[in-house]
Amino acid sequence: MKKDIHQQRILILDFGSQVTQLIARRVREIGVYCELWPWDVSEEKIKQFNPKGIILSGGPESTTEENSPRAPEYVFNAGVPVLGICYGMQTMAIQVGQGGQVTASNQREFGYAKVDIVAKSKLTEGILDSINDLGIDQLDVWMSHGDKVTSLPDEFTLIGQTETCPFAIMANDEKQFYGVQFHPEVTHTVKGLELLQRFVIDICQCEKLWTPSSIITDAVARIKEKVGNDKVLLGLSGGVDSSVTALLLHQAIGDQLTCVFVDHGLLRLNEAKQV
Repeated sequence: MKKDIHQQRILILDFGSQVTQLIARRVREIGVYCELWPWDVSEEKIKQFNPKGIILSGGPESTTEENSPRAPEYVFNAGVPVLGICYGMQTMAIQVGQGGQVTASNQREFGYAKVDIVAKSKLTEGILDSINDLGIDQLDVWMSHGDKVTSLPDEFTLIGQTETCPFAIMANDEKQFYGVQFHPEVTHTVKGLELLQRFVIDICQCEKLWTPSSIITDAVARIKEKVGNDKVLLGLSGGVDSSVTALLLHQAIGDQLTCVFVDHGLLRLNEAKQV
């Protein structure tokens, strides 16, 4: 039986970071379907989406301020792995169990930082081995934060730290809750993609089904099912959206498709003739 490429899925909750879209891009580059939703999504919608893992993004707010955003409580009761990034880590520290504390730092970190790995965790397992082979125990990462976690929640372990950030990586391997103060989604974090892959593939147990070829195959199959024996009329302007739609439709239903060129007056010189 053919697998549904949308079934292996990660949910990303957006707390407003400028680079949240990059998290989704990286997850899809890994080969896993994901969706990006606002942080205040309802419990019912999360249940319906049924993710295999949840990522909490960074954000510009401060968890130390009253009425600052919080993840839905269901996130930590859904029985799936959770990764908090920057603000996501901070709100996790406050929301999960007892003892977690976040304070405003008198020393902001913005830019490159080196994280000392001081303990083992499922999140850093393969990554730690690869840098140890190089004779180092530090991760080159990209930081962008003012607040920081100053006390871990109960049952969490310190995994990594910087000179100014005492808890740069925290983990509860039993519940599969993880927090990183840096941004693994940006290319400046050298092992960032590997860390996200470690979470998505090894911890969340997702399969790499979201590939360009599988997306095309899936789209063509869905079009065939929806159109059946009907005919389709497509307005084709020559832009990316309508051209890709035309190609997929033609691949799916062939002569059942009729394209009508729509010259909207915004094409380049002689481009209408080319289209």
